[in-house]
Amino acid sequence: MANLEIKKWGAEAPLYRSDRGDIWLDRIVSREEKLSHFVKIVSNQSCSPPEPEEVWVRVNGLNVRFWRAGTGPPLVLLHGLLGYSFSWRHAIPMLARNATVFAPDMPGAGLSECDSSLDCRFSSAATRALAFLDGEGKGKETADKTRGTDEEILKLFYDLEELSVKEAEVLAAPANPWSRHGRKRLKLLQHPAIAYAFPKFARPLRILHSYFVRRMYGDPRRITSGTFEGYARPLGLPGRFEHAVKIVKTWSEGMRDLEAALPRIAHIPTLLVWGSKDHVVDPGSAERLGQHFKDVRLEVIPGAGHLPQEECPQEFCRIVADFLARVSSQPARTTREVT
Repeated sequence: MANLEIKKWGAEAPLYRSDRGDIWLDRIVSREEKLSHFVKIVSNQSCSPPEPEEVWVRVNGLNVRFWRAGTGPPLVLLHGLLGYSFSWRHAIPMLARNATVFAPDMPGAGLSECDSSLDCRFSSAATRALAFLDGEGKGKETADKTRGTDEEILKLFYDLEELSVKEAEVLAAPANPWSRHGRKRLKLLQHPAIAYAFPKFARPLRILHSYFVRRMYGDPRRITSGTFEGYARPLGLPGRFEHAVKIVKTWSEGMRDLEAALPRIAHIPTLLVWGSKDHVVDPGSAERLGQHFKDVRLEVIPGAGHLPQEECPQEFCRIVADFLARVSSQPARTTREVT
């Protein structure tokens, strides 16, 4: 599938700056060093980060936008409900030092095309994610290599035929059946009258948009310039709130499907990353989720909220890089089909 347009990384996602100045994560050491059980991650502020490109492709008849940056093993970053690739703007340049990073706006989210007929069940979202990989010419090559993802990674593994997963998965505060946060709000939005009225009510209320962004952070003082504008940008596009309401409508079914599917991915080395002040997905659910994996590591970032990759990007990327280095240093495992 041919690319429609390529643009340079622009004002939508400014480079991350902390109170201490520019912070970047440098390379992961070579495979030879990993095999000698020595992992070294170096910060090199003098080296410019890879500049992401904005690319458009056709996926199942829809225009899909994504950011691409760096060279090396493919690393796919997926967003969650009402998020889009903007959520990864701070992490992309850091992770792109060691990998070819792909951060799509999935159909119906961000600036990608939204069709009112889109099936919003988790299994259908997974099929579209795989179609994106195929559309980029990666196919099994991408599936066979390491992924870094947000909460929709769990959806990616459901009902995907002929998908081989070889190395690891990273789940950042993933939605799961054991989180009790937000259940009342979900039930409210599932009411037909509320579901009908919500998009019309929520779209013009900018103060409501900023409230939800602040709620995603453990410390709202960490919200950087352009964050509110970045998240508000796609919400004015047709169909965005309606698409989110459709996802909420199938949420309970999706959680049941997720729990049933977990045994099929239990063999994959998994990193769970949570913020200790996550008010969206209960950090206490991490233990129950982790029990479903044979090789799991949990990292909790103190003081961070639901978006640790955005609120504490340096720490998040350091944790991810260390995990991927450990996984890469292990002997190759037999590829297993997930069907």
